[in-house]
Amino acid sequence: MIYPSIDKLLAKVGSKYLLVNIVSKRAKEMDEKEYYQMKETEYTSKKSIGRALEEISKDLVHVVEK
Repeated sequence: MIYPSIDKLLAKVGSKYLLVNIVSKRAKEMDEKEYYQMKETEYTSKKSIGRALEEISKDLVHVVEK
């Protein structure tokens, strides 16, 4: 089973397209700046895409619409 579930993520974000956009930007930011919002041992995933999804599911990344 994939963690976190897509249903839980879509309840927080709203659409799949917005989710993909947010996750890609956050994952790129993690790779470039090596800034993580949780301790490295708290992540389930080893890759930055999975870690970005985990941060969204734990409400560490917020979407502000203009």
